Amino acid sequence: MYAIVETGGKQVKVVVGESIFVEKLEVAEGETYTFDKVVLVSDDKVLVGNPYVKGATVTAKVEKQGRGKKIVIFKYRPKKHSASKKGHRQAYTKLVVEAINK
Repeated sequence: MYAIVETGGKQVKVVVGESIFVEKLEVAEGETYTFDKVVLVSDDKVLVGNPYVKGATVTAKVEKQGRGKKIVIFKYRPKKHSASKKGHRQAYTKLVVEAINK
């Protein structure tokens, strides 16, 4: 059984027991979070929402809040004596899926 949920402007496939990384959620570590924007639920029968499946939720436990690896952005403008270097670390939330309710 799996489901597809929408979070952070992205769609993520979730399976019970798996851990997923999503855009940062304002939830403390150890708490549970409920996704209510469920796009698809697949068991022995597939339920597709229009745009979301009514009454379907996915509950997950927050395992960790963190930041990803550093990405370096380097812009160079030839013949202008101009260059800029910036770094970025994307914040994420690691969740462990506990249940898919339909």
